[in-house]
Amino acid sequence: MGTLISNIRMLDENGTLKNGEILIEDGLFKEIGHELPKEGHEIVDGGGRFAAPGLIDVHVHLREPGGENKETIRTGTEAAARGGFTTICAMPNTRPVPDSAENIGKVNELIEENARVRVLPYASITIREAGKERTDMAELEQNGAFAFTDDGVGVQSAGMMYEAMRDAAGLGMPVVAHCEDNTLIYGGAMHDGKRSRELGIPGIPSIAESVHISRDVLLAEAAGAHYHVCHVSTKESVRTIRDAKAAGIRVTAEVTPHHLLLTEDDIPGDDANWKMNPPLRAQEDLEALHEGLLDGTIDVIATDHAPHTAEEKAAGMEKAPFGITGLETAFPLLYTNFVETGKWTLKQLTDWLSEKPADVFGLGYGRIAEGLPADLVLIDLEKEKTIEPETFASKGKNTPFGGRSCKGWPVMTIFGGNIVWQEGQQ
Repeated sequence: MGTLISNIRMLDENGTLKNGEILIEDGLFKEIGHELPKEGHEIVDGGGRFAAPGLIDVHVHLREPGGENKETIRTGTEAAARGGFTTICAMPNTRPVPDSAENIGKVNELIEENARVRVLPYASITIREAGKERTDMAELEQNGAFAFTDDGVGVQSAGMMYEAMRDAAGLGMPVVAHCEDNTLIYGGAMHDGKRSRELGIPGIPSIAESVHISRDVLLAEAAGAHYHVCHVSTKESVRTIRDAKAAGIRVTAEVTPHHLLLTEDDIPGDDANWKMNPPLRAQEDLEALHEGLLDGTIDVIATDHAPHTAEEKAAGMEKAPFGITGLETAFPLLYTNFVETGKWTLKQLTDWLSEKPADVFGLGYGRIAEGLPADLVLIDLEKEKTIEPETFASKGKNTPFGGRSCKGWPVMTIFGGNIVWQEGQQ
């Protein structure tokens, strides 16, 4: 006996929505077509909604272990399921850091016990992410590391990054980088631009990011490594990545919804719900990000979901921690602002959130295809509602998007053939 998802719409190879049905058996997509045999199967009526591959987010902060007041694996994966994400990749800036077999083993145990969707854990490049001593990458790979990163901080030593890239390349593993030269931050809390001067808040210049990327693409070329750039935010970064790809360097990159939607001009004042790292940049940066995504310079969209407590965020722009939540709002925000307006196609959006992350990191899912894991999200493209942070499953309510009205909300998420969330479920 399987589960037949009937009365749904799917994208064909030309990006056209067509009616269809999906049969799931033993956690896999068994058959995809029209008017499939129903006898002996559980029937789930899709209500005419859009069926997309389960979304994949390669940049999420789950905070556990060590930051359970901000988020837990349980609450973070519940938020992911509500947002239509069936695979999320957890960053290693936890306490302890997954920098040893023992520590990543503990993380995997917590994931096994608490996760509602698939969680792939990153391991750190350096011990405690302190940038002073490298981890044993082979040991970490053997114990379930998805990839290597010190996200949250940039690896400041070129020699250390080069050696890490060589070791990762030997293992066939990606190196994923938060790109920021600490000598160029200057104590900033937002973008170094006209808005920072208006508000009297110290700014972070664009070169803090782009200089690191420029260094790293050359190191990746020398090491023969797959190098992935986190949360690209500046026009100079886009240009550098584009040039590196043209030179044949194996570099991939991600951009966040907030960097595609917001600029420094949107920051209303000293409100830390608008504080993230990298910061919201200038209009010309946003335009370069759009261009880079459309021309393939930037490969995927990732949320950088970064929950914090209300008390932390109440401290203001200069003192509060960086980061906003993103898992529960990514699809409707992007659908409303880009697909509904005709700037993107629905296929482009779903590819950047599913198929392309799978391709970049060599994952065996991200598509609706026979024989693959049955990860699926049903999305009501007509449903419109207001973003209400107080209703989030995530512990983090820190978002600049509260009060925005969006269309295109997930209503059911299926992971491995099982319904892990549906609309109306608490």
